[in-house]
Amino acid sequence: MVDHPLRIAALAILNSGVRLTRRAGSFAGECVADPRPLTEKQAHWFSQLAEQAGVEWEGSEHG
Repeated sequence: MVDHPLRIAALAILNSGVRLTRRAGSFAGECVADPRPLTEKQAHWFSQLAEQAGVEWEGSEHG
């Protein structure tokens, strides 16, 4: 099984050690568990979290 890039990035955010709010952590965890594409707003938020955590992620495809 090949992991989806969004799932890999979400796991990296969760494991980065960066301090996340409960809501941000829950969102990242949901991205790990739920393979559905992100909305534009979710993709923007995910990109912000990835940048904060120092995780590279190409979000143009919205997950």
